[in-house]
Amino acid sequence: MTTPSPEKNSDKNVKILIVDDDPLVLELLGISIKSFGFESIAANNGREAIDLLETNEFTMVITDMMMPEVDGMELLAHVRKRHPQTAVIVVTGYTGTFSYMDVIRAGANDFISKPFNSDELEAKIHRILNEQKLIKKLEYLSNCDPLTELFNRRFFDKKINDEAHRASRQKYPIFLFMLDVDEFKEYNDRFGHPEGDKVLMAIGDILRKCTRSDVDLLFRYGGDEFAIVSPHINRAQACAIGERILACFNQRSFANTGISLGLAEFVRSNALWAEDLADLVTRADKALYTAKSLGRNRMFSDETTAADSPP
Repeated sequence: MTTPSPEKNSDKNVKILIVDDDPLVLELLGISIKSFGFESIAANNGREAIDLLETNEFTMVITDMMMPEVDGMELLAHVRKRHPQTAVIVVTGYTGTFSYMDVIRAGANDFISKPFNSDELEAKIHRILNEQKLIKKLEYLSNCDPLTELFNRRFFDKKINDEAHRASRQKYPIFLFMLDVDEFKEYNDRFGHPEGDKVLMAIGDILRKCTRSDVDLLFRYGGDEFAIVSPHINRAQACAIGERILACFNQRSFANTGISLGLAEFVRSNALWAEDLADLVTRADKALYTAKSLGRNRMFSDETTAADSPP
């Protein structure tokens, strides 16, 4: 997700979780979904589905309603609360117990009765995928900085929260870079704002080139400030990304400008989530200004680690 293109989630990336306590229905759903060209993972009950949702990214859930332990309604409520971007289609033979409006009011995207018709199921899946694409295009317009084509500050506030929660659940590290352009005001005063805009656009290109496509999240934080959220990475790898960014920018030779970077690792404490996220941004920002105080055009890493957090 390096760049906020509305086309990033194409049909080839669709992954569907199918949930039913009847092995035959699971097999038929899996065969149908494979014939549609999509990947599927099967769960035998709602509890197993919840566990899979915690460790996988699913585009859609197709679930039965009447299941032991955790039924379809409970699973639907869980998806709506914890995974609101994931679509849900309910498939059930108990149409007298659960009506179409019951499941729609509960938050499902659609409903299909058993025995299901493969053509009907395919049509409903494609309708939902098309709606998701439209929503993504609208999100792109509201979340993208038009100059650099990176995500904007408003979207940063949402994504840093989402990514930190996901990293905490799945137990992997996540790092935040804060960076800005050294002597940018002087550059604008000397060469004019159109030339300054070219510097900002070049930084957008450099960040896309030097980070991991579909993994790192890139933001124009404001003015000449930028941010990078890097999950699934250790400190040495994060520092290597920062050094690549520095080298690429310095090769461009924008007069007397440079880039200063601050790096910090997300640390979960016993405080509120908002406090931990604010602490992450504060530490990355302080590291940035330490880099500037040490002579600019360099990176400084905050040494606080996840190992420092309470158990």
